[in-house]
Amino acid sequence: MSRTTTISKRRHFKSMLWGTVFILLSAMILPLTGYLYVEVVSAQSASQENPRANYWRAVREGSSGYTAASGPYTTNILVANGGQNWRQVRNGPVASYGAGLLIFTLGVLAIFYLIRGSMKIEGGRSGRTVERWSAFERSLHWYTAILFIVLAVTGLSMLFGRAVLIPILGLSGFSAWATLSITLHNYLGPAFSIGVVVMILLWIKNNIWASYDFEWVKQAGGMFSKHSHPPAGKANAGEKLFVFWLGLVFCGLAVIITGFILDFPNYGQTRETMQLSQSVHAIASVVWVAFMLGHAYLGSIGVEGAFEGMTTGKVDANWARQHHNVWYEQVKHTESMDTSSAESSQGLKQPS
Repeated sequence: MSRTTTISKRRHFKSMLWGTVFILLSAMILPLTGYLYVEVVSAQSASQENPRANYWRAVREGSSGYTAASGPYTTNILVANGGQNWRQVRNGPVASYGAGLLIFTLGVLAIFYLIRGSMKIEGGRSGRTVERWSAFERSLHWYTAILFIVLAVTGLSMLFGRAVLIPILGLSGFSAWATLSITLHNYLGPAFSIGVVVMILLWIKNNIWASYDFEWVKQAGGMFSKHSHPPAGKANAGEKLFVFWLGLVFCGLAVIITGFILDFPNYGQTRETMQLSQSVHAIASVVWVAFMLGHAYLGSIGVEGAFEGMTTGKVDANWARQHHNVWYEQVKHTESMDTSSAESSQGLKQPS
């Protein structure tokens, strides 16, 4: 296979890949800009007095009555005040600050890319590779990542949909999309939780804090200065802190636990428990999406050669030495020739 053909195929694959990523990110993020506009309009409308406001204030005082109904959510109160409070929190600070956080994260990543660009492999590719992730680890990663994207798109649609998507899709269109989103979210959530738990158990050994991680933090991973490469194991300090412990463990387990409470409401949870769980679920999910945007950026266009680890399972030896030198010293004896580079070199030697 000639070098030209190999490069052409790689470019075609990358074009398809980034096109797909762009579409998925647009589906998640673009509606948020409309939400901020709706918030401004809603705030202006709220300043106008509602003629029925006094009536509903009286209803929300919680006067008790009598009901013959029974069940875990049945009370003697006509309108539960907690429900309105939850709705105001969900549609107010949770949605507003959540949208702001995601837009801010994308803005920071875009500015960083324009200033810093992609972090290249210093000295170029060595032509030799080391195995970074096994086939099982890569399968687990993509299984969980794909479900994460689907759940993020459907979850953000439910959080921002009424304010953003109804003006775009109309009532009937949004109703159809919301029904599909809720169904996918509820059924895929438990399957996603399995992947998250297995990831935690499988990779916790790579994310134990080490003494050299303090130096990585001190130098900010060398991201703001070229030719600066602080020590790092198989996972660097940033991956340990933001991707694994704060992301996968803290936010992930919060999302999973509250998700099961919301997904299976027939185990005696009170209304207050469901309302609190929904708020925690939304906040943890939005923060987790923000962390994963940074992770996806650095694992793809942000760092040259990083994406190959989760596609082929192998990374160039120079990349490993540059970004994960402590881990590289442990595995450098397993180096092997990069067959794709060898084929390209043979192609150049063949007569035309």
